[in-house]
Amino acid sequence: MSNAKVLPLLDREVSEVVAPCCPPLTERPFTAEEAETAARMFKALGDPVRLRLFSAVASHEGGEACVCDISDVGVSQPTVSHHLKKLKEAGLLTSERRGTWVYYRVEPSVLAAMGKLLTIVPTSA
Repeated sequence: MSNAKVLPLLDREVSEVVAPCCPPLTERPFTAEEAETAARMFKALGDPVRLRLFSAVASHEGGEACVCDISDVGVSQPTVSHHLKKLKEAGLLTSERRGTWVYYRVEPSVLAAMGKLLTIVPTSA
């Protein structure tokens, strides 16, 4: 018998659940704090290895990936760890140690917030 529970989906729209880091680029100019936050995220994703790692975690079955499953990106293990640390510092990944392995996860709110940031808001005519 399984102990797994089926959790209900939220009925609210994503915009009600997510607190984006910044408004859409076309809404208004960023404050200094918003610009710092967005720049950290984009800087972290500006490296091809980090972008591959972020994509590997985001697209992994179940929404999380063991470091052992995503380390094949053409660099050494210490370099992978460095890049994962940078992604965590930018707020793009969270992690959890389970035994000897670390599992990484992209919080859905992070992806939604990044999508909102790049959304074009129609202007009134």
